[in-house]
Amino acid sequence: MTTTVHPVGNATANATAGEQAAWVSCSGCRSLVYGKRYARLLRVCPECGAHARLDAPSRIEQLFDASSAESVPVRPTQINPLDFVDQQPYAERLQQARARTGQQDAVLVVRGRIEGRPLVAAVMDFRFFGGSLGVAAGEAITTAAETALADRSPLLIVTASGGARMQEGALSLMQMAKTSNALAELDEAGLLTVTLVTDPTYGGVAASFATLSDVVVAEPGARMGFAGPRVIEQTIGQQLPEGFQTAEFLLEHGLVDDVWPRTELRARLSRLLAVAEVPGPDWGGGESDPVVRDSQLLDQLPAWECVQLSREAGRPTALEHIGYWLDGFVELHGDRAGEECPAVVGGIGRLDGLPVMVIGHQKGHTTAELVSRNFGMPSPAGYRKTARLMRLAAKLGIPVVTLIDTPGAYPGLTAEEKGQSNAIAENLRLMGSLPVPVVAVVTGEGGSGGALALGVADRVLMCANATYSVISPEGCAAILWKNAAEAAVAADELALDAASLLRLGVVDGVIPEPEGGGHTDTTAMSDAVRRAAVVALRELRAATASPAARRRRFRAFGLAHDHELGTRP
Repeated sequence: MTTTVHPVGNATANATAGEQAAWVSCSGCRSLVYGKRYARLLRVCPECGAHARLDAPSRIEQLFDASSAESVPVRPTQINPLDFVDQQPYAERLQQARARTGQQDAVLVVRGRIEGRPLVAAVMDFRFFGGSLGVAAGEAITTAAETALADRSPLLIVTASGGARMQEGALSLMQMAKTSNALAELDEAGLLTVTLVTDPTYGGVAASFATLSDVVVAEPGARMGFAGPRVIEQTIGQQLPEGFQTAEFLLEHGLVDDVWPRTELRARLSRLLAVAEVPGPDWGGGESDPVVRDSQLLDQLPAWECVQLSREAGRPTALEHIGYWLDGFVELHGDRAGEECPAVVGGIGRLDGLPVMVIGHQKGHTTAELVSRNFGMPSPAGYRKTARLMRLAAKLGIPVVTLIDTPGAYPGLTAEEKGQSNAIAENLRLMGSLPVPVVAVVTGEGGSGGALALGVADRVLMCANATYSVISPEGCAAILWKNAAEAAVAADELALDAASLLRLGVVDGVIPEPEGGGHTDTTAMSDAVRRAAVVALRELRAATASPAARRRRFRAFGLAHDHELGTRP
């Protein structure tokens, strides 16, 4: 459960920085923190890291550039539409909440800038009726979305809510659909939406706009769910596990993209907002092309030697490539259906200034890393995460670069139970339909359909010592030779090396590697991949890549050439 920090003295637990008590005491670790230091730390306990709640004005002040935030007016809504009375008339409760907070309702709408980049934000305030979603809050969220649409700006939603506002009955329920439809319009317009989940976020808010954003991040310890813990425990008659519904739990289960400490929010949000900054048509003009496109210019190694080099543990991983040639990378996690697959990594960054979505298989170097990443073999969740990120790239109009390095899709029992074949098939269809440029690079092993699920691209490139095959040579030898020891023979017969695949037209070009293999000079290897990706994207941007051209590329595979037709009886 998230801990809170309570001021020592007369200040309330939700005091703003300007009302800060001289000393505060963390209810989690009981440490005393000097009030001014606590304010500088953005109300985060320096001992245990507990993130105390912020009211909406404080959140806006901490996120936005100084003096950049300006209020956006929200249309008037019905007040007390049901004349609801419980222990006290709802109208009186409203008046008290407004007097206490100085706000009309639970959401403030502003437009402004974060590190100079424009956006519109809707910020919820838990002090006002527990941030509950009523007609005024729903109208504010919808107004924020409509303002972002009119401004052509990204939308940030900061959530803090116990759920729907019961005192407004079915009209409160309708706000879930109203706000969801507003976000759908931003999807159709190709505008970035981001949700910052703070503690707590429950009920109708979690089940509508909060989880519909392109990117959903959470503060440490923040809780989110449809039903609260007490309701769940009463319903199932069981005690919930420690940390249930916390941000860390949500990340582990693929339900949020990441957990961001409050001190890093501005910088990380700014990186995301940079996705709207597209360079001109001369982008990449000065980059030299390292790719070899004539198979006769390649030194063809024995296929089995290529297999061994492609599996070399020291070859750069996807995250190392990303770290070398992407600026401002923001990794995104999860399939949004309950799982996170560590064998696939992906996110948004800037390749020499061009916003791109990079997705790759991730292995590792040590045994522990390989085990934690399942040896780069994705589960269905990995392919569904890939599909989610590719759809986001299509929405935002940014190119996709994939880095392929996998023995194949994970063949385990749970993978079959969760639809491995379907997940791969959906990716093949989706990649063929993406309306943005797609470049795929086989950097290591290209194992079967598990590799092809990231390989339906406008340009398919391959590192010189990589492999790409319908099956592993060991598997082929075991099936056809009835002896896995014949793997080297099978490798030759499968023509899985770069030179053979270039002759077949399966790949469009080969990226040279340092002498001895990419593991001998990882910096040079990664720079060659970067230059190859830049040149390929430069050409595709100039030619306006389209799904039709990509489909024609794959449509031609296996067709006989004219000279072959002439030799037929």
